[in-house]
Amino acid sequence: MKKLPVFLKSFFWDVEFSKIDPKENRVYILKRILEFGDEQAVSWMWENFNKQEIKDVLLHGRGFTKKSANFWALILDVPKEKILCLKQRLSKAPKIIWPY
Repeated sequence: MKKLPVFLKSFFWDVEFSKIDPKENRVYILKRILEFGDEQAVSWMWENFNKQEIKDVLLHGRGFTKKSANFWALILDVPKEKILCLKQRLSKAPKIIWPY
């Protein structure tokens, strides 16, 4: 795979599409498809990446919405408690160390 197919261009609105390298930017590509991909993009993803690569991005990636992370956890058979972006945060408000 030398270049991304043109139908994926709409998922990479913030970068120069022609400069995305499918080998070097695998994680970036998978994050975008997992979060924003349509049926055609997801089909392409399954053809070009193995299931373990996709799982690893889901498990360790940040920036997924809870809705997307939960959906892909079900599809990929990944326990939700292992997905980094679904883990409970320690605190909503930071504790004050120095009150002055």
